[in-house]
Amino acid sequence: MTDLKSLTYPQLEEFMKELGQPAYRTGQVFGWLHQKGVTSFDQMTNLPAALRQTLAEKSFLNSLTVERKLVSKKDGTVKYLFGLRDGECVESVLMDYHHGHSLCISTQVGCRQGCRFCASTLGGLVRNLTPAEMLDEIYTATADSGHRIDSVVLMGIGEPLDNYDNVMAFLELLSDPRGLNLSLRHVSLSTCGLVDRIYDLAEKKLGLTLSISLHGSNDTVRSASMPINNKWNIDALLKACRDYFDTTGRRVSFEYALIEGKNDSPEQARELAALLKGMLCHVNLIPVNPVVERGNRRSSRQAVERFQKTLQSCGVNATVRRELGTDINAACGQLRRTHAQSSTQESEETP
Repeated sequence: MTDLKSLTYPQLEEFMKELGQPAYRTGQVFGWLHQKGVTSFDQMTNLPAALRQTLAEKSFLNSLTVERKLVSKKDGTVKYLFGLRDGECVESVLMDYHHGHSLCISTQVGCRQGCRFCASTLGGLVRNLTPAEMLDEIYTATADSGHRIDSVVLMGIGEPLDNYDNVMAFLELLSDPRGLNLSLRHVSLSTCGLVDRIYDLAEKKLGLTLSISLHGSNDTVRSASMPINNKWNIDALLKACRDYFDTTGRRVSFEYALIEGKNDSPEQARELAALLKGMLCHVNLIPVNPVVERGNRRSSRQAVERFQKTLQSCGVNATVRRELGTDINAACGQLRRTHAQSSTQESEETP
């Protein structure tokens, strides 16, 4: 059956044409899906009953369930564990900033990249999310919270560029003026550094913000925590970033998770500044989130401040990310893993 909500407008147009429907029906169905957020064909009340029946026979409407919801007592950040149709789960985090509400979404169930400071990769990649599932993270969080989502960050579970085609379809649907109509200038996509896909993304000139997970000032340090660096080293990655800016005119943001004793020294800050010299960019410093299985420790506040000041003294724009939801483990992957472990234990204990 056809996943109706995953179809872009031209694809839906073709689908409706195959059903023998007039062109205006496409706009009606698309509006029900992406403006009104219906969850059943019966809710599409301006469609003939026969057409609703046909749609139900030939397609389905994806939906998510809220399996768990954690609300921070410190800052109101909400962490969702969403259940998918096949029983898998992903996480999203709703954050309240001065400029509005931002939702960090997942793009895959699990991750194959193997970064050694991240909980999302511990179980490997299970599967890609569909465009509909990514959209439904937004639609479900909106319906549950009552808040309009003003910006979207593709920085949850998974590597967005490893699910390239589905993510591109999702972005097309997200920004379609006949649907949610969210400008891609309010979207940030984070990648660990799939260089070939960075070039593909640049050619699309989408206007989104590209965030690069760097986390190391040289190949030895970065390869120790990020296996992707063995395929595309820092020089290749930074060349792609410079070319991305030349093609799109969009400043690149670099994410740098500070791990005590591994990548947080003043010498490494100066080395990083030398790498980024001449680039129009921004460095977002992140004290690493502790993951029991990883054993990494976050850098001290003094070390973080020292690293930031060193970068700034070298002419690099650097800020420390505001930490939200620290009391609910808002870092991606932790809630899904805990849920999976609990479900496995319950299954083993059931006679």
